[in-house]
Amino acid sequence: MSVRSAVERAHRISWVVLLALVTAEFLTDPPGPGWTTTLLPAAVVSVLLLTTLALQTRAAAPRGEPRDPVAVDPPVAGRWAALNSPADKAPSHGTHVYGQTYAIDILADPEPTDGEVPARPPFRMLWPVFRRNRDFPAFGAPLLAVADATVVAASDGQRDHLSRNSLPGLVYLMLVEAAVRSVLGVHRVFGNHVILDLGDGTYAAYAHAQRGSLTVKAGDTVRAGQRIGRCGNSGNTTEPHLHFQLMDGPDLDTARGVPFSWRGVGVPAGGETFTAGEQVAPARPGDVGGAG
Repeated sequence: MSVRSAVERAHRISWVVLLALVTAEFLTDPPGPGWTTTLLPAAVVSVLLLTTLALQTRAAAPRGEPRDPVAVDPPVAGRWAALNSPADKAPSHGTHVYGQTYAIDILADPEPTDGEVPARPPFRMLWPVFRRNRDFPAFGAPLLAVADATVVAASDGQRDHLSRNSLPGLVYLMLVEAAVRSVLGVHRVFGNHVILDLGDGTYAAYAHAQRGSLTVKAGDTVRAGQRIGRCGNSGNTTEPHLHFQLMDGPDLDTARGVPFSWRGVGVPAGGETFTAGEQVAPARPGDVGGAG
């Protein structure tokens, strides 16, 4: 086992132990003073949790001189808006872990057309707490291969959960779901995903795809612009969107991020809208997948 794998395992075990201690405190009455049975062990585990997280982040940070951005085609078509972009900061998601240094999140933001394409629901403080996935224009939008490539991983068996784009939903995501998914591993964080081998030591990862929507499997070859799946809301997400990144390896636990540039678009900054290719209609309810 490599040092990075050992640190990753220690981090997950720390989460499990901490959650067990918190659960025991609420559901049982351990013998002896509380500071010896719960508080002290929880403090020790918390320190271990933070330490392993810091080691993970340091190990995943890019080494040496930054690589030049790799030019690839956009992974979507139509009008979209960027969020958590490496054009604003790196690491774009606040961590180098899972090869996310130069990752970007994008949300479908189509021009209104006589009500045929639904507008993206805004964030709400209290109500509605959750929304259906089909209320978001990104849900079901085609995901496209950014280059001629070979599929090295493809998984789409996880459910698409309801949105978390309200304050109570966001709190629930951050305090409950995110912790559980961190324990279960990166595949639960990324949800349904595809990883493409672009050649020259570069890999593209698409996260949060719609359940049952992937049209490729490991070992397949794809052409640039080919549809490989649809945008969904699986994994650690607040609403349907695409999380895209380039990496230097196919293993999300050990890969380091690689900068990218989309041909004809560049790297859109957070809040910036961009248009790629032609507008493609998302899948309608009943096409594939479903919300949970």
